[in-house]
Amino acid sequence: MLNNKPIGIFDSGYGGLTVFKSILQQLPDYDYIYLGDTARAPYGNRSFQTIHQYTWECVQWLFKQGCPLVILACNTASAKALRTIQQKDLLNEDPAKRVLGVIRPTAEVIGDYTNSKEIGVLGTKGTVQSGSYLIEIGHFFPDIKVHQQACPLWVPLIENGEHDKPGADYFVKKYLDEVLAQSANIDTLLLACTHYPLLQQKIGDYLPGNIRVIAQGDIVAKSLVDYLRRHPEMEETLSRNGIQRFFTTTDDTADFDHYAEIFFSAPVKSEYAEVRS
Repeated sequence: MLNNKPIGIFDSGYGGLTVFKSILQQLPDYDYIYLGDTARAPYGNRSFQTIHQYTWECVQWLFKQGCPLVILACNTASAKALRTIQQKDLLNEDPAKRVLGVIRPTAEVIGDYTNSKEIGVLGTKGTVQSGSYLIEIGHFFPDIKVHQQACPLWVPLIENGEHDKPGADYFVKKYLDEVLAQSANIDTLLLACTHYPLLQQKIGDYLPGNIRVIAQGDIVAKSLVDYLRRHPEMEETLSRNGIQRFFTTTDDTADFDHYAEIFFSAPVKSEYAEVRS
């Protein structure tokens, strides 16, 4: 492979492409491999054990493609699998390899967006139940009150291409009403799922003007830029041929390409990946 030391980007499906798009804008010269585990998506309602198994299988596959650094561009995987991968699996695999998530970089800066010190976190059932955002935001901003809301139907709507249809409005408004009912002081809503930016316009239609909606793509991209600056030993190993490759675990690559283009805002030509151990 020409891109023998690419950055790996993983998501359970398509949502990580919104993060990849932002990363590519800030770091265009590097090589990348994107892997979407679409055959087993969505991850949101699965157990910790299952999500760890699926995520680790995909991370190992990316390692085999030559990736020394993998970004879990998936909140559910970051919430339910990242800690075990970092603290246990990598020690047995290769301590020089790195796996990073999207929750910590977001938690490090989310406090800069709120004036009222109350935010809402919109995520999958798995992300909300993990409590990861409560813990991480509490580390960096102990004075901020976090209100969580699971939005279990948003990912299926998005991945079935229904997010921009009138039928999606009911479920957008439903979950927004539920999170805002938790406190009248919420002034910031975090989209704690990388799929949700595709609903951002509809979300804005149902919010008062004083509430700010934060997507993660640019936050994660800036964090990666900073990480590579602070870790030259990793940055120097990465290849820079400007190559991007896309893989999916479903054998219907044409279907993946169709939806991936919506998330990535550019044509995508994917290949099939067999990741199961």
